[in-house]
Amino acid sequence: MPLKPSTVVGALNGVTIIDLTQVLAGPYASMMLADMGARVIKVENPGLGDISRAIGPHVNGQSVYFASLNRGKQSIALDLKNEDDIRIFNALLDEADVLMENFKPGAMARLGYDWDRIHRDWPHLIYSATSGFGHTGPYSPRPAFDMVVQAMGGIMSVTGQPDGPPTRVGSSIGDIVAGLFTCNGVLSALHQRNKSGKGMFVDVAMLDSQIAILENAIARYVTTGEIPGPLGARHPSIAPFGVFDTADDPIVIATISEAQYGLMTGTIGRPDLATNPLFSSVDERLENVDVLKAELEATLKNHGAEYWLEKLEANGLPCGPLNNVAQALSNEQVLARNMVVSLDDPVVGHVEMAGNPIKISGIPDPATRGPVPGIGSDRQDILKELGLTDSGNASAI
Repeated sequence: MPLKPSTVVGALNGVTIIDLTQVLAGPYASMMLADMGARVIKVENPGLGDISRAIGPHVNGQSVYFASLNRGKQSIALDLKNEDDIRIFNALLDEADVLMENFKPGAMARLGYDWDRIHRDWPHLIYSATSGFGHTGPYSPRPAFDMVVQAMGGIMSVTGQPDGPPTRVGSSIGDIVAGLFTCNGVLSALHQRNKSGKGMFVDVAMLDSQIAILENAIARYVTTGEIPGPLGARHPSIAPFGVFDTADDPIVIATISEAQYGLMTGTIGRPDLATNPLFSSVDERLENVDVLKAELEATLKNHGAEYWLEKLEANGLPCGPLNNVAQALSNEQVLARNMVVSLDDPVVGHVEMAGNPIKISGIPDPATRGPVPGIGSDRQDILKELGLTDSGNASAI
């Protein structure tokens, strides 16, 4: 029997995802798809469920970390080594559009669900696999977490202060970027299936994803042969483009053209910095970046951050405050864009979390999300939709 679409109105209404993912990279991808209207049925291990349920902080016994990545999904607990639960899983695949997992390569094959079998028995199904190193290459069998791929992918080598210790990016960018690429891969495969009717295998590696975001670090290395290192808060190729002290709080100023640089120096009352030979071009400014920073801060320290931001913003110059998390979540622009939503959940209650940054015309962007599924909490409803019945601890047709 066909499964019902998600009750969330979105561009992906009618798409059903069977989600075997755990922790962060995979659940982040499937959460984005759920926010856009896909129905996501989370398949969890009986008993413990997704291991991120144990990660704090907890409210009333519920992991807010888990909630922030699995809001609006459903959960069914299945033992994929149990014959009756396998029948249920197969019935779900009959009706689904996408199967997502983020196990080490080989894990699904050991369960009997490698890509060859999936494509043979469910040719319409898109199979998305997110892993540390992908399904090819010598490192394929290795496990990986965010910290591992941040280190191996080079991002830590260009993060932090010069001559400082290796520094992890403050957010789990190894997982999150892989989740974003997984989401893109699934959407691309869905588009192709609409034309061909055939499913595809989407293989996203966390390490690949880190290489993909190295941006100007790669361009600089392959051009000059010099290995980039950490530069603190400043840009490696543009100046002034960084954090500057004022009389109270630091601010960010980011100028990318000669016109912006000249306008900025005039705005702060230092037109001499535009004509000074030390700063006459971006190359000169980069060569003398520490001298330029000292000159700018000598003036900026005469007034506070609010004063300077008002003047810079009035002239259309790219600038902003250096917000902490609390300030970012209370920012009027962030709130106006509905980027802080609340969880509507009977266990956790009212908890704020990040909203969906993808805004699509004609698609609602609700201020509340949820609820958070308990382990296997939707089993009976899903079985009823499939026309199946439960038989004790196992499930049977």
